[in-house]
Amino acid sequence: MENIQEILKSAAKATTVVQALSEEVKKSLLKELSTRLKNSKKEILASNQLDLNKMDDADPKKDRLVLTDARIDDLSSSLDEIAALPDPANQVIVERTLDNGLQVIKKTVPLGVVGVIYESRPNVTIDVAALCLRSGNVCLLRGGSDAFHTNTILVELIHQCLDKFNINRAVVQLLPVDRRFVDELLNASKYVDIIIPRGSDQLIQFVRNNSKVPVIETGAGVCHTYVETTADLEKAVSIVVNAKVTRPSVCNALDTVIVDRAIAKPFLELLAPKLADFQVEIFADKESYDILSHSNYKQLQAATQEDFGREFLDMKCSVLVLENIDEALDHISNYSSKHSEAIVSKDADKQVRFLNEVDAAAVYVNASTRFTDGGVFGLGAEIGISTQKLHARGPFALEKLVTEKWLIRGDGQIR
Repeated sequence: MENIQEILKSAAKATTVVQALSEEVKKSLLKELSTRLKNSKKEILASNQLDLNKMDDADPKKDRLVLTDARIDDLSSSLDEIAALPDPANQVIVERTLDNGLQVIKKTVPLGVVGVIYESRPNVTIDVAALCLRSGNVCLLRGGSDAFHTNTILVELIHQCLDKFNINRAVVQLLPVDRRFVDELLNASKYVDIIIPRGSDQLIQFVRNNSKVPVIETGAGVCHTYVETTADLEKAVSIVVNAKVTRPSVCNALDTVIVDRAIAKPFLELLAPKLADFQVEIFADKESYDILSHSNYKQLQAATQEDFGREFLDMKCSVLVLENIDEALDHISNYSSKHSEAIVSKDADKQVRFLNEVDAAAVYVNASTRFTDGGVFGLGAEIGISTQKLHARGPFALEKLVTEKWLIRGDGQIR
């Protein structure tokens, strides 16, 4: 294949096809796909294993690539949830008649052609396709070579569903993994309405710097949990451990623990054995290093400046001791990627300060950052977590896959 021009043209033409689908057809289509996923587990897992065989076990991205019976069941359930959500398109926002008799309506409409560039995660293939179909959008999927076999079978299942309902396959297409086609996609402003990169910071920055198509960033997550002086230490330990170890390779996992100096010793002494159970490697500033070394923490490193503001995506985190909330807020302001930030505190005033002053897509009080997720927030699924402020922020899902359109009816009025 010399270029992807025909794919791009067919996607643009297919926008009218998907936008004309009825509510009943879109819901039935997603439910059919949900059933096919469950009935095709053996084939999906076999394809997934072909991809897994090519990846080093030590690669932190491997967990993102793995599909299991349970993860396929979760994908199937998310399809049912998306089908049950209201269509965000064709909702009337404004309706009025002007003094001159013009009837003016503003309503939501699908974005059009949504291009998504992503790495490792085959669940994105299903999530994006489902969200785009439900909202009346066409999607172009450019997955990474590391998930080639898995993405191929998942898109084939989607195409089988489209065939059953006599819908043009061009509404969901998997692009070739050859990197030379990425530049072509990023320059396809004539055919593609939005590009969404999901993956490493390197990928996101490349797309941001090279795309002529508008970009919505789903940013890297550098997530902090700040344990303030008044915190319930047992709860704080539970929150930090959950945020770090439950799935360290995802963007809402904890990267840095900040703790007030007044409680640093008792807190870190409680935390250390819990993190040690999961063999978490800690990069500690001088004060926390002294405390943890006296606790005989085995996987302890002296932190460098680069260990703060670092997205670890692994069983690793940094620890920093500061004086108070002012210093914590200042540090987060300097090092946060504006994804998800948390405070553990009993002080209502400091909770409010943290909620109001931290500039992030999701800000937590006394809870784990691991909850930042479209499915958890009741959105069915997500394309990613947007860390920018336009056009979406936080879990970027069904409700944001639309834009606005003005419709004006007249009877000969002129200006």
